[in-house]
Amino acid sequence: MREKNFRWALWSVLVGLVVFGLKWAAWLLTGSVGIYSDALESIVNIVAAAAALVALVVSARPADESHPFGHTKAEYFSAVIEGALILFAAVEMIRAAWSRFANPEPFEQPALGLALLALAAALMAAWALLLLAQGRRTRSPALVADAWHLLSDVIATTGVLIGAGLAWLLGWWWLDPVVAVLVALNILWVGFKLVRGSVGGLMDEALPAGEVARIKEVIAANLGRALEFHDLRTRAAGPRAFVEFHLVVPGSMPVDEAHAITERLERALSEALPGSVTVIHVEPESEAKKHPKMRLG
Repeated sequence: MREKNFRWALWSVLVGLVVFGLKWAAWLLTGSVGIYSDALESIVNIVAAAAALVALVVSARPADESHPFGHTKAEYFSAVIEGALILFAAVEMIRAAWSRFANPEPFEQPALGLALLALAAALMAAWALLLLAQGRRTRSPALVADAWHLLSDVIATTGVLIGAGLAWLLGWWWLDPVVAVLVALNILWVGFKLVRGSVGGLMDEALPAGEVARIKEVIAANLGRALEFHDLRTRAAGPRAFVEFHLVVPGSMPVDEAHAITERLERALSEALPGSVTVIHVEPESEAKKHPKMRLG
C-alpha cells in the first residue's frame, strides 16, 4: 500500500509540472495578473507534491529503537507544509492583484490563453478527485492534503478563468484583479483548514466520532465472557489508527481465556480499521470497581 501511495505522489509531481506549463503559457499569451498568480500557485503545488513524496518515504520506515511507534506522523508535517504554502500563494496573489488595480491592462491573446487555462483546470480536477479517493482509501494525510490542495487550485483557476473571460468579453479589465483577490481569500480558508487538521493529528486528537462509535460497537460485539470495557482512547498517526482501552473480566477467569478474548478483539478491530494498532489492558472486576468514574466504554 505504501509503495502504491508513493507512485501516486510521484504522479502528482508530474501532473503538477504539466499544469504549471499550461498556466505559464496562458499567462505569457494574455498578460493577465490573475493567470500569473494562478501559475505561481501551481509552483506551490509542485513543491507540495514533492514534500508529500518525501513524507511518504519517511513514514514508510518501520519502527526502530528511536521511534518505537513508527514514522507515520511524518505525513502530517507534509500536510502542514502544504497548508503554509497555500497561505503564501494566497498572499502573493493578493499582492499581484493589488498592483493591477491602479493600472488595468487588456489581454494580448485571450482566446488561446483561456483555452489553455481551461485545459489545466480540467486536468487538475480529474487528478485531484482520483488522488482524494486514494488518500481516503489508504488513510494517507499526505495524499488527502495534496488532493485538497489541488482542488483549491481548481477553484482558483476556475475563478480566474471566469473573471478573465468576463473581462475580455465585456472589456471590464478591473475584473481580472478583483477575481484574483476573491480566489485568494478562498485559498486562505482552505490553507487554514489544512493546517488545522494536521496540527490536530500532531496533537493526538481522537478519531472522528463515527469511527469511535464503530470501535465501541465492535468491542461490545466481541466481549464474550468479559464484563465491560472503559477508558477508551483513540488517536491517529498518518494512515494508522491507535486504540487503547481497559477490559474488565471476572477475577476467576483463567489467563489463557482472557488472552483469547483480547486476541479476538484485536482481530475484529483490525478488520474494522485496517492497519490499526490495539492495546488492551486486562483488569479483574474487583479493580474496576475501585474507579467507577473512569468508565468511558
